[in-house]
Amino acid sequence: RVFLNAVFNGVTLGGLYFLVASGFTLIFGLMRNVNLAHGSLYLFGGYVGYAISTWTGSWVLSFVVAFLAVALVGVLLQILVFRRMEGQDLRQTLVTIGLSIVFADLMLWAFGGEIYTFDPPAWIYGSTVLPVVEKFPTYRIAVLLAAIVIGIGLWSFLAKTRIGMMIRAGVDDRGMLAASGVNVQLVFAVTFAIGAGLAGLAGVVGGTALSISPGEDTRYLLASLVVVIVGGMGSIVGASIGALLIGTAEQFGLAYAPTYSVVFTFVIMVVALAFRPR
Repeated sequence: RVFLNAVFNGVTLGGLYFLVASGFTLIFGLMRNVNLAHGSLYLFGGYVGYAISTWTGSWVLSFVVAFLAVALVGVLLQILVFRRMEGQDLRQTLVTIGLSIVFADLMLWAFGGEIYTFDPPAWIYGSTVLPVVEKFPTYRIAVLLAAIVIGIGLWSFLAKTRIGMMIRAGVDDRGMLAASGVNVQLVFAVTFAIGAGLAGLAGVVGGTALSISPGEDTRYLLASLVVVIVGGMGSIVGASIGALLIGTAEQFGLAYAPTYSVVFTFVIMVVALAFRPR
């Protein structure tokens, strides 16, 4: 039974990791923008969602506002920071590390060091009887389904739509896309907004499934980095596989070797880099 619980918890945790890493895949993996403040966007989205949910009593509205608020922050980052240092990976790394520290202190000042959680609506509250496991939290199943839907939607958006083709073309040959009359900077700003908004959306999901507190930004930034490295740069399918592997490994580590649970995650990353360095 411990094994089965670890499997189910790992798969649903992988769904949460995918929601965070999907935005990071767009920004870092596809656009090659080194945004190490991505974890701060996740935490900010969680705090915004908690504030809206507490103020209005609407859990669904908290998703919408968190997505829009964090997407707006993402647009500002793209215009004020990344547009000014395109292709300068080291500068982007140093600047976004500094921004993540500033954001963390600002959120600590605004929300304090308390741990925040908020309950899901009644229709996904409680537990569901599954064929193998007697009872499993309904909300965790909803998280997994949401991750699947968003993953399919994001893949379809990038692979099947005109805007998705513009994004991929802009990454490969920005000059040629601009010469064809496309506003490349607008396309990149929209892409960054979507990636940041997904991080904010994941913050509400994580705050409901687990909790929101100082330090969560670093945890989910590291998880996103590992997922992108394991799954491959810019690959939505790869990110989903990487998130599934990382979530499952973490839960098995907690179940069977709690002291070394973090090690399992990085072992997967080392193996991926050793056999698939590109």
